Amino acid sequence: MAQSDTVERILGAASALFAERGYSETSLRTITSTAGVNLAAVNYHFGSKKELIQAVFGRFLTPFCKLLDEELDKLLAKYNDSSTASVDELLEVLFRTLLTSTAAMGERPSQFMKLLGLAYTQSQDHLRHYIIGEFGQYYSRFTGLLEKANPDISPVTFYWRLYFILGASVFTLSSYDPISNILKTDYGQESTIENTVSLLVPSLSAMLQCEDLS
Repeated sequence: MAQSDTVERILGAASALFAERGYSETSLRTITSTAGVNLAAVNYHFGSKKELIQAVFGRFLTPFCKLLDEELDKLLAKYNDSSTASVDELLEVLFRTLLTSTAAMGERPSQFMKLLGLAYTQSQDHLRHYIIGEFGQYYSRFTGLLEKANPDISPVTFYWRLYFILGASVFTLSSYDPISNILKTDYGQESTIENTVSLLVPSLSAMLQCEDLS
C-alpha cells in the first residue's frame, strides 16, 4: 500500500469516527481497525493522536481556505477602493466555498461541521492553537471584511455575534440530516443542503447586522 493511500485511509477513518464519537471517545486502535492499518502506521505518519486530530482539520481547511481566498479576491475585484462587499455576499461566498471544497474531497459538509462543533465543546486547546497558527490569516481576512461591512457595532458585540452565527451554522449543518427528515415528516417537503444554505445566509446576516444595543 502506498504511503499516500495509507495516510488518506487513516485520515478518512479518523474524520468519520471523530465526528461520530468525539475526539476523547475515539481510540487510535479503533481508527486503525477501521482504516485497516496497524498502530505503527499512525505513529509513523502522525506521531500522536493530537497531531492526527490536527491533520484531520488540515485535510479540510487547506483546500477550503485556499478556495475561500480565491473567491474573496473575485468578489472584491468587483468593487473600487471606496466600496466593500456586503455581509450577505461574504457569507454566501463562505458557504459556497464550504460546499464546493467538501464536495471536491468526496466529504459531506455536515461531517466537517460536526468536527468543528466538537473542537469547541470538547477540551482541544491544541487544536485551537494549530488552527490559529496555520489558518489564522484566512480567518482574520474574512472577519476583517465582515467587520468592515459592519462599522457601527462595537468590537465586543461583533465578537459575540461571530460566535452566535458560528453556533447557528454548526448546529444547522452538522444536524442537517435529522432536521431535513423532520421537515419531510412534518411538512411533506424535501430539502437540499444548497436550499438550506440559501435560507441560512440571510438569517445569519440579519443576526450580525441587527442594532447594537450595548
